[in-house]
Order: sequence, then structure tokens, then C-alpha cells
Amino acid sequence: MRKKISVIGAGNVGATVAQRIFDRGYADVALVDIIEGLPQGKALDMLESGPVLGSDATVVGSNGYEVTANSDIVVITSGIARKPGMSRDDLLFTNMKIIGDVTRKVVEQSPNCILIVVTNPLDAMAQHAYQVSGFPRERVIGMAGVLDTARFRTFIAQELKVSVEDVHAYVLGGHGDQMVPLTGYTNVAGTPLSQLLPADKLNALVQRTRDGGIEIVNLLKTGSAFYAPSAAVAAMVEAVLLDKKQILPCCVMLKGEYNVRDLFVGVPVKLGAKGAEEVIQLVLSPEEYMELRKSVEAVRELVGKMHEKAKTG
Repeated sequence: MRKKISVIGAGNVGATVAQRIFDRGYADVALVDIIEGLPQGKALDMLESGPVLGSDATVVGSNGYEVTANSDIVVITSGIARKPGMSRDDLLFTNMKIIGDVTRKVVEQSPNCILIVVTNPLDAMAQHAYQVSGFPRERVIGMAGVLDTARFRTFIAQELKVSVEDVHAYVLGGHGDQMVPLTGYTNVAGTPLSQLLPADKLNALVQRTRDGGIEIVNLLKTGSAFYAPSAAVAAMVEAVLLDKKQILPCCVMLKGEYNVRDLFVGVPVKLGAKGAEEVIQLVLSPEEYMELRKSVEAVRELVGKMHEKAKTG
């Protein structure tokens, strides 16, 4: 019997996540959205690609959560993107309400699932889903580091004209302006990146990685990235479904690791059938550690605002 994956939100990110999972053929997919006809139409379109791709999985769309019952993994992409004139706080509070509502409905239908949160601001939304769900920390995971690391690896591979498969890197911290690409751990086929690029060029690639999302927003003008984010989610889903024990940078609740407690932050995590099975502790340089602290404090500030909002309503 195939596993079951539910994707909440049938916009560009959610629909492309559903497509990537359906294409692989090892899990049935439920796609949910509040817009009438949208998840149904996209699901039917995907289903009809099955004979071409050789996928016998099923995909169903719905405006209700009943179709998500007994899911193994639920991917939450619901929420709004930041619009012109909208403050970060506006985005935070609007998506906080959406994520809280979605999480409650998901947990009611699938009390034993693993949650993968994609909605921005990512770290705060993962923390909110964790608090609302009441799940153990292993079963609530935020997607950010896989995407940020993929961008960093892409830019390095382009600069050095090598295969992306030969570039090994990690990006830690919050999913925002203060993310921390670990240049000291970055190598190309075993050669440290610092031996291959001058400092100014390396710093430029780090900054481009931090600006990766907004670079695409500025080009598209009416939307944001979804091909790379959906690929990142699919990689996380596969690591869990196939119990790969794969180490990927993910946003998880820390309980003292990296001297951080009770906060969702991006760190290397071993993903397997139980979810985030282990936090991998890297030895950071003093500079990397200070950068991570700055990123952590930025996340803590967002979470603090969220808590205040919850108190005041």
C-alpha cells in the first residue's frame, strides 16, 4: 500500500510539490485549497499525466480536509505572499492565523502525521504549527535550508563551472536576510571553497544566496519562486518516506543544540521515517557562531511578536 501525502495550498508551490511527488509514483497525494475548483482541476490534470509518466499513484483535489485523513506527511504551503505596502508584521500576523487554522484541521484528520511547513516567515510559522499541533518536535519540520543551500550550490557551480553534484555546502539559521552560509564547510569535490575563490567573490556569492528569493520576486514581478522550493520539499518528503537517514539543513525546534533553546532554527538534521530524528551539531568558527546568533535573535524577535499578538488577540 502506498503512503499518503497531503499538500495544503494549491498555488504555485503547493501544486508543484504535489506534481513532483505524484511523478515519483511512490505516494498517493491529496491537494487541498479554499478556492473552489482549483485543487480539483489541478489534481485531475496531474492524474491524467500518469500514463505518460508511468505513475500509478492517485491524486485528488478538494476544498475540505476529509481527503487528508490518515496522511503520513502533510505539507503546508497555505498563506499569502508579501505585497507592496505590506509590513513584515502584517505578513506575520496574517499567515499566523492561516497556519493556526490549517494546522488544527490537519491534526484532526491525521494525528500521527509529520508536518512540513513551507509558509513564510518560515521559522515563525513552523514554531506556530508546532505549538498548535502539540506534536513532538521530531514531527514538525520547516523547509528552508534545503532551498537556501541549493541556491548557494547553484551559484558556486556556475562561478566555478563545475557540476552542482560536486558542490557540498550548508546554509543555517533563519530563512531571511541573516541566513548563514557556512563557507568553512563548503567544498568542491573535497577542495575547500576558500582555496578556489577570492574572498570578495565568495562574499558576493553569500550575499546573492541571502537575496535569492527577492532576486526571483524582482524578476517575476507578480509572484515568487516555486520550482526550487517544491524540489526542496520533495527531497525532504522522500528522505522521510524512504527512511533515508539523509542529513539535510531543516528548520527544527532546538532544545539546547547550538546553545539555542525552544526556538525553530535551520540546522543540519537527519531525516528518516520518524521525521527529524537527530540534530547534527557542527563545530562553527567564532565568526560563523556570531552570525548564527544574529540570525537566531531575528527569529526570536518574530516569535516574540507572535506571542504578543496571541495574548492581545
